Amino acid sequence: MKKEQYLGVDVSPLNYEEIIDDIRQRIEAGKQSTIIAVNPEKVMAANNNSDLKNLINDSTYQIPDGVGIILASKLKKGNIRSRVTGVDMMERLIRFAAEEDRKVFLYGAKEEVVVKAKKNLEEKYQGLNIVGYENGYVQDQEALLKKINDSEAELLFVAMGSPKQELWIQENKPKLAVKVFQGVGGSFDVFAGKVQRAPKVYRQLGLEWFYRLIKEPKRLKRQMALPKFLIKILLTK
Repeated sequence: MKKEQYLGVDVSPLNYEEIIDDIRQRIEAGKQSTIIAVNPEKVMAANNNSDLKNLINDSTYQIPDGVGIILASKLKKGNIRSRVTGVDMMERLIRFAAEEDRKVFLYGAKEEVVVKAKKNLEEKYQGLNIVGYENGYVQDQEALLKKINDSEAELLFVAMGSPKQELWIQENKPKLAVKVFQGVGGSFDVFAGKVQRAPKVYRQLGLEWFYRLIKEPKRLKRQMALPKFLIKILLTK
């Protein structure tokens, strides 16, 4: 898998199904895999933080979760043509787990949110085996790690916000028998029905960011990372 690189940050060119196929092979080979979402804001932050850059580049899959990454790939004649969003990647993995009888563990968010997300996912995907969960406020980390290992979970979704969730994964991955780790930000809120995603037409057009900006004007400062990112891309060889 030849990755593309933007301002020193790796991005995986694979789509959802290609990632699932690759993960299936890695699980069978006994390998651990990590998934991190990459967008222009995160790339710009990584440019000022070498630890964050290393954290991203050390992941197995850096998914292009941002229309700015697609634009950058086009500008540089790369091969990334579609977004792979964090929430949709999680749902594809949940479906994969249900179809192939893989065990899942959910960690993070408020108690009522993770419980509702678990219930809704189990109702939507018949045969899904969520073997355990824990909210994001647990204090005893050793007990948490033991609970995850005792559950024999193969897929672990961590919802603590980025980069906190990825740092947690990086620190604890060697202590866990889990095969697939994904930091999923606010995805539990989506699956719990607490947060509504942009209408499908916005997502298909790559304008989910614009919909969220309309709903939350305070995001404007964060969105300014996109033009700065593209200008930097144009100025690099």
